[in-house]
Amino acid sequence: QVQLVESGGGLVQAGGSLRLSCAASGSIFSINAMGWYRQAPGKQRELVAVTTSGGSTNYADSVKGRFTISRDNAKNTVYLQMNSLKPEDTCVYYCNADISVRAGSSRDYWGQGTQVTVSS
Repeated sequence: QVQLVESGGGLVQAGGSLRLSCAASGSIFSINAMGWYRQAPGKQRELVAVTTSGGSTNYADSVKGRFTISRDNAKNTVYLQMNSLKPEDTCVYYCNADISVRAGSSRDYWGQGTQVTVSS
């Protein structure tokens, strides 16, 4: 069984920083893309940032230049460094990973979500 466990959310003032972590554990054969999504109340979940196993990254326009995604493949962990936070970044942040438990197939897994609140 595969689990994604997130940590690092919390309350911060506008302009501050937070670092989210997400560790994958369980019977993992390989991990392909890993990323972060966020969802505000009453809104759809949206992509924040994603990184492939090869290290390519992609960001939502709203976070470019402020957020940085990285991963430690040896630890099956993905990070999201969030700087210059704005009140509109207040959301529940979810970790996502495309994981194979055997060769030839993969599926999406989600973390439980971590709340990020930015006060003005």
